[in-house]
Amino acid sequence: MFSSSTTVARRFDTLAVVLSGACLVHCLLLPIAAAFLPLLSHAANAEWVHWVFVALAMPTSFLALRHHGNRSLRIVLLRVAATLGLVFLVCGALGWPSHATETLVTVLGGLILASVHIVNYATGHNAA
Repeated sequence: MFSSSTTVARRFDTLAVVLSGACLVHCLLLPIAAAFLPLLSHAANAEWVHWVFVALAMPTSFLALRHHGNRSLRIVLLRVAATLGLVFLVCGALGWPSHATETLVTVLGGLILASVHIVNYATGHNAA
C-alpha cells in the first residue's frame, strides 16, 4: 500500500533534519576530533563531503516541501527559507565569501534547513 503524500513528506522532513545534523557534526565536531586523532584530518578537510551534503539536501528539501497546488503563505515562506539555506550550503561548499567563513556559512545553512523541516513537520502538510 502506498503512503499518503503527508507521510512521505514527513519522512523527507525527518531525513532532512538528520542530514543537517550530520552536516553539523562534520563541520563542528570532526575538526575537533581530528585535532586529537590526526588520522581523521583527511575526513575533516575533505571538500567533496560538502558537495555530497548539497547533493542530498536539494532533492530531500524539494520532496519534503512540494505541495500539489498549495500556495499558502506558510509554504511559500518555508520554500524561501529552504532556498536560502541551500544557497548558504552551496556558498559554504564553494568557500565563499572566504575560506575563513566557510564553516559559519555552512552551519548557518544547515540550521536554516533543519529549522524549515522541523516547522514543516510540526505544522503539518495539509494546512492552507
